[in-house]
Amino acid sequence: MNNSLAELSPQLTSPIGLVAGNGRFPMEFAQKAREQGLAVVVLALKGEADPKLEELAQKLVWIGVGQLGKLVRTLKSSGVKQVAFLGGVTRVNFVDGFRIDWRGLKMLSRMRSFNDDSMLRSIIAEVESSGVQVIAPCTLLQDSVPRRGLLAGKQLAGDVLRDAQIGWDAARALGSLDIGQSVVVRNKTVIAVEAVEGTDATIKRAGDVRGARGVLVKLAKPIQDLRVDLPAIGAKTIEGMRDSNLGTLVVEAGKCLIHDPQTVLERALRYDITIVAAEQKSDLEVMPA
Repeated sequence: MNNSLAELSPQLTSPIGLVAGNGRFPMEFAQKAREQGLAVVVLALKGEADPKLEELAQKLVWIGVGQLGKLVRTLKSSGVKQVAFLGGVTRVNFVDGFRIDWRGLKMLSRMRSFNDDSMLRSIIAEVESSGVQVIAPCTLLQDSVPRRGLLAGKQLAGDVLRDAQIGWDAARALGSLDIGQSVVVRNKTVIAVEAVEGTDATIKRAGDVRGARGVLVKLAKPIQDLRVDLPAIGAKTIEGMRDSNLGTLVVEAGKCLIHDPQTVLERALRYDITIVAAEQKSDLEVMPA
């Protein structure tokens, strides 16, 4: 289920649920909900979510990864009809800190595969079987979803274009194997691939390989459900690219989130970093400004 985010935006009801992981997007979602007069019930993942979410929530309950029964019970008892999943879950912490309850155990017993996407699809199905609709975060974060085009910097050409095309193919292959979302290419060679460490660590590792300015490509996985586990970038991404001598960022139009887009674009321009949002590989050659 890899529709664009714009196709996954229903009419909202209050209170709205938010299962919050790490990063700034859960705070942005909760703030936008408040601005629209929606009460927010937050299920905050232990060790991941920002405690400041409590300031924006009508109700906040801390849950552990794997406590699916507690998650569903809290949503139902709070009158929530719709819930968004937003923010990251550190994969290393997911493995080390997994504490499963009975409902989660029953869900796992029905699964045939235990990769990221299978797990997320099973969680969505379990939540929706209880009568709570899982919605895409872009329902409230439309301004953070990039449209097709050249967002900052220069038209791709020459070696940079070739590196971007190689990166697009590599990221697609990587995603189809449910390994990660990001790759870094320099001098027509893939020099870093995202695995359990996440995009920021992948960028940092790419800095150890010397050469011309590299290209970072970050794409949604082909079978990914865009209501959860969205590709996301922010100012930290741009800072890391500068430190690792990466001059171009390619993301997928309509299928990622940009935290604080204005700051991201300002820093990209300051550091002479190009940002492109493409719907398909062929867009990289002819990219409208």
